[in-house]
Amino acid sequence: MIAPKAEIIFPPKLIPHLRDLRGDEWRVLVDRVTPLSEMDPDSLAFSLLMIRLDGCLKCYAGSYKFMRGCQLCAVQTITQYKGSDSQLLKEYQRAQVDIDDYLSGRRRVFTESFADDGEADKLAA
Repeated sequence: MIAPKAEIIFPPKLIPHLRDLRGDEWRVLVDRVTPLSEMDPDSLAFSLLMIRLDGCLKCYAGSYKFMRGCQLCAVQTITQYKGSDSQLLKEYQRAQVDIDDYLSGRRRVFTESFADDGEADKLAA
């Protein structure tokens, strides 16, 4: 049975739920990204940030994370993030660059992160 609250990857509709989990820098970022369209590059970058931090690409139906749902997973990930808000913002800025590169056709976003057995070489081509 699939958990009705679970998504396949981090959904932008959960961004506002992360607002008060960190300090002022984080809150400002969440406030800026929340009203944007899901297709806005900055919203895509925030989703990419969360996908990377949450480990969404390794989540699967039946896993503990999947059964808990995306919101609880994202809340736990942000509250337990060991770095500072400044480090989180740097990760967000990296995601912005990756989204910009992807949208402009310069490179793929996930080539280095999810394939272990030579698949990355195929995807990068």
